[in-house]
Amino acid sequence: QVQLVESGGGLVQPGGSLRLSCTASGRIFSMYRSGWYRQAPGKQRELVASIEAIGIANYADSVSGRFTIFRENAKNTMYLQMNSLKFEDTAVYYCNLRISGTDYWGQGTQVTVSS
Repeated sequence: QVQLVESGGGLVQPGGSLRLSCTASGRIFSMYRSGWYRQAPGKQRELVASIEAIGIANYADSVSGRFTIFRENAKNTMYLQMNSLKFEDTAVYYCNLRISGTDYWGQGTQVTVSS
């Protein structure tokens, strides 16, 4: 069974930074497509960033240039570095791993951007 454990969420002021972490057990991130989603109240869950097994990253337009997704394969950990945070980035962020069409999810971590 795949288990994804997230950390790094919290309260941050606009313009600040956070780094989210997601550590996997049972599977190796670098062998699959993975990414970060977020969901704000009243909105559908949206893809924030994804990274392919070969390392190619893609970003939602809303975060492009501000967020960076990357892995440290030796730690089997995926990160989302979030800079220049905005109010609209407030959401629950979910780590995702897709294996043969099946999605596995972290528990979610709350990111709140507030002055």
